[in-house]
Amino acid sequence: MEKKQPSVIIALIPLIFLIIILASNVMVFGDDALSFSNQIALLIAAGVAGIVGLVHGANLSEQLDGVIENVKQALPAIIVLLLIGSLAGSWLLGGVVPVMIYYGLQILNPDYFLVTACIISAIVSIATGSSWGTIATVGIALLGIGKTMDIHEGLIAGSIISGAYFGDKMSPLSDTTNLAPAVAGTDLFSHIKYMTITTIPSIIITLILFLVIGLSSDKTMDVASANSVSQLLEAQFNLSPLLFLVPGVVIALIVKKVPAIPSLAIGSIMGILAGFIFQTEMMESLFSQGLFSSKYVLAMTALGADFSIPSNDPILSDLLTTGGMKGMMGTIWLILCAMIFGGIMEKSGCLNAISTALLHFASGRTGLIGTTAATSIFMNFTASDQYLAIVVPGRMFKNAYEKLNLHPVNLSRTLEDAGTVTSVLIPWNTCGAAQAGVLGVATAVYWPFCFFCLLSPIATITVAALNIRIKKVEE
Repeated sequence: MEKKQPSVIIALIPLIFLIIILASNVMVFGDDALSFSNQIALLIAAGVAGIVGLVHGANLSEQLDGVIENVKQALPAIIVLLLIGSLAGSWLLGGVVPVMIYYGLQILNPDYFLVTACIISAIVSIATGSSWGTIATVGIALLGIGKTMDIHEGLIAGSIISGAYFGDKMSPLSDTTNLAPAVAGTDLFSHIKYMTITTIPSIIITLILFLVIGLSSDKTMDVASANSVSQLLEAQFNLSPLLFLVPGVVIALIVKKVPAIPSLAIGSIMGILAGFIFQTEMMESLFSQGLFSSKYVLAMTALGADFSIPSNDPILSDLLTTGGMKGMMGTIWLILCAMIFGGIMEKSGCLNAISTALLHFASGRTGLIGTTAATSIFMNFTASDQYLAIVVPGRMFKNAYEKLNLHPVNLSRTLEDAGTVTSVLIPWNTCGAAQAGVLGVATAVYWPFCFFCLLSPIATITVAALNIRIKKVEE
């Protein structure tokens, strides 16, 4: 059968199916929708897309090849997620997370915590070029500190993610910051320079919002409760400042452009070694309670399975619990199902049909930049991958920018403003699934508070509409 592209209406059918099922899952299962039902929704929508493809001449073998390509693309992210799970467990056993929480409680003020968490995350992310690495290290500790202060977990996660994605977007070490200008056809530092026009106002507004929320909250830190948590941490762990060397080494490795996988693996090993060196008394306590039979069993459990250190304090009990690699399996399942959906949508011709239709709206400066941003968000929603959300619209609209005599920095900036930062707002996108899994906070809970990620696409369209620093080729 001759292959032909489906019409836009037909191409939208799998997407409409997905939206209906996802909305039903949220109403029926609530926050538990990510546990299994959304995975099934993605597979059902993939099946519908597959039928559309078969009707229009895309054979089953071709569609399965698309799935395999997409899953291959997701494999590095899956390995990173497994290592982040092991990192969380080993850092709990080694006392690394407890020591960061302990000293954070001594230093951070609850009124300014959200602003501080955003700034800390931004600094680390700029230095490392990795939002994932930032959230997996300092992000986990900041979440624990914020929970101890009784701050809403969605607000805490929103501040951490906002800072981390600002840093990732502006760092010359970031992969997406290098990818966007490469696709658009400009150089890295021109791209970063022109991103400041939209990015700096977005992060300033974000910090102001977090400051107002922090100052207007009627909650103040329960000093007695914080002191109680600090005392319990002191009683259970050897809180040596030397433990800060463990996250310091991981951050230094990432700054030196050592890939994430070996960096996180080294961090996990160092966490276990820290436990053997610094937490011998705590380990003896676990052995005496009959929870573990040997140090080997304890280390393997911390790295790979559900692991907790018993505590009578309910807040501390929650903080001293991780899922190891096993805890990441639900997130990995979601990513695999999203990759299946994205692969079949692409090979069935549905993605191309919808993307081509969007080109009709790309007339004029504001229309073109707005359509580029909308397409990047759409790709994050359907293809479930932030790299595709940069590459596909970049290739689609590059000629349109040339025809309007717009410099490539306008395209590269728009791709980052809409493609990079919105990926974390979508539950089944690799970024959204990963950060929800790492922080243990559902995407639906944190996305309303990711102010920077929400403001960035608005900023890029506003700048276009007002013709602010829209660079022409002659310049």
